[in-house]
Amino acid sequence: MLSGQMQKSLNEQVNAELFSSYLYLSMNAYFKSLNLDGFANWMYVQAQEELVHAMKFYDFIARRGGRVILEKVEAPKKEWASPLNAFEEAFEHEQMITGRIHHLVDISLQERDHATNTFLQWFVTEQVEEEENTDGVVRKLKRVGNAEGGLFMVDIELAKRVFTAPTAQQ
Repeated sequence: MLSGQMQKSLNEQVNAELFSSYLYLSMNAYFKSLNLDGFANWMYVQAQEELVHAMKFYDFIARRGGRVILEKVEAPKKEWASPLNAFEEAFEHEQMITGRIHHLVDISLQERDHATNTFLQWFVTEQVEEEENTDGVVRKLKRVGNAEGGLFMVDIELAKRVFTAPTAQQ
């Protein structure tokens, strides 16, 4: 059974993950408007992953006898100064999500909620990958600067990303 504080905090994370998906869909639309289809693809895949994350929290709350409370999802930003700026904001967003996950782990440890702590460890590991992936694109975009050819090459690379639906063990 989840404590009141843990249930509230996990529900807030459902909302944060849904917002993440919404944010990345907005970035997808931004990149589509620039005809950067590879960048758009990367963000679409990211939006799908974030939705899976939200559902993992949703299902966990229900499995632990809690009540899922869905709140209003904030509207995301719609424009960015450049592709680099969008990915820098994506990286900052992932760092914020990492902080939220760490806070949930702290609560689970404080409450000696071992089941929730075990559940959260997947997200701790996942956030390392999320930060690494977004930061990797930031570093590539900084390296190519304003070179159109470089941007084109990064676009081609990002077009190769595919969404892989999680297995039951994930």
